[in-house]
Amino acid sequence: MAQSNNSIKKILGVAFALCIVCSVIVSTAAVALRPMQQLNQELDRKTNVLRVANLYESGMDVEAAFREITARVVDARTGEYTDQFDPDTFDHFEARRDPATGRTLSGDRDIAGLSRVENYVTVYLVGDPDDPDQIILPIRGQGLWGLMRGYLAVEGDGNTIVGITYYEHSETPGLGAEVNNPRWQALWEGKQIFDEEGDLNPAIRVVKGSGSNEHEVDGLSGATLTANGVTNMLQFWLSPEGFGEYLAMFRSGVDQDDAQDADVELEVEGA
Repeated sequence: MAQSNNSIKKILGVAFALCIVCSVIVSTAAVALRPMQQLNQELDRKTNVLRVANLYESGMDVEAAFREITARVVDARTGEYTDQFDPDTFDHFEARRDPATGRTLSGDRDIAGLSRVENYVTVYLVGDPDDPDQIILPIRGQGLWGLMRGYLAVEGDGNTIVGITYYEHSETPGLGAEVNNPRWQALWEGKQIFDEEGDLNPAIRVVKGSGSNEHEVDGLSGATLTANGVTNMLQFWLSPEGFGEYLAMFRSGVDQDDAQDADVELEVEGA
């Protein structure tokens, strides 16, 4: 006797077959689209680097413009460049997971709420890489609702801010999401990271209300916790825990290649 089309067995069979077909279609599409997704992610990264450096123009050839920018991998612990990794393929965000290339933070050291950070970070240099016009630094930290990721552009003096931008965050629209408001981002231009004391501790911060000096940026109305998150991530990444040692070389006018050559000479003399 033929089974009814409404039988449990037939319904389950059709549902199972449909799931299999859909799974195959989705998997095939994911594999086929992966190269395109990777290209789009790479294009988005380059666009954000150009944007924070005030070099992006609508409709421009991003790939051509990015050829004027040099990527280098920095050992954040020493502030010196390393050739251990290819800057075009090295993923410092993923490198934080590896005990060989990352480290755990705790207590007062983890003011940005990151838990783990990478020892090696990719930076971007605008102009002559030996004497750059700008240095583009990746930054991240916890906001109100989750991780915020972006870039900070600094002039070649290692102290003057050019711009800031965020390409990933989950902050509240109209409040914390104002970190991407061009008017607020424009307030950062010309601000000074470090004070005249010359130490490695950054003075830059977002304040409640209006900033009153070269180290303060106006707060975000109704978004105090997001503003605190911005301050904390900058206080972390611009300190010796992040790029403090690296930026100190630019502030003191020390050429990295000369500094590394001097280190080698000292080692030879001490041998």
